[in-house]
Amino acid sequence: MVDDGCIFCTIVHGRADASIAHEDESVIAFMDLRPVNPGHLLVVPKTHSVGLEDLPEDVGVQVWKVAHRLGRALRRSDLRCEGVNLLLADGEAAFQEVFHVHLHVIPRFTGDPFRIGSDWRVHEREQLDEASAAVRGGLAALDASQR
Repeated sequence: MVDDGCIFCTIVHGRADASIAHEDESVIAFMDLRPVNPGHLLVVPKTHSVGLEDLPEDVGVQVWKVAHRLGRALRRSDLRCEGVNLLLADGEAAFQEVFHVHLHVIPRFTGDPFRIGSDWRVHEREQLDEASAAVRGGLAALDASQR
């Protein structure tokens, strides 16, 4: 599927410029136009998928495999890279801005400007158990829908 209004689809089909670091039959990886740090990459499936819900699992596996390899490559490159964040925003509430699945590979170093702020306090076991049960329910629903 192709979305003609999608900038990532135009890159995939060679109708927009991109600084490509990797390409295979199902995935393309290119430099982010607004990098957090030099070397910030986007790993994008070639088939248009708005979010995780419509991304085929085998393509998702390839996206993560490529991101893993690129993260390792960043550490061996001449770019400053003391660590790597892999970040995928799925949906508007998760701050997804381009509605074509993409996985950020962000090189990190001590003192860089990137921050993810949240309330990281420890939760009670009861709350964690309830959330775990809800996830298991979601997995059961997912499995039932794939039969």
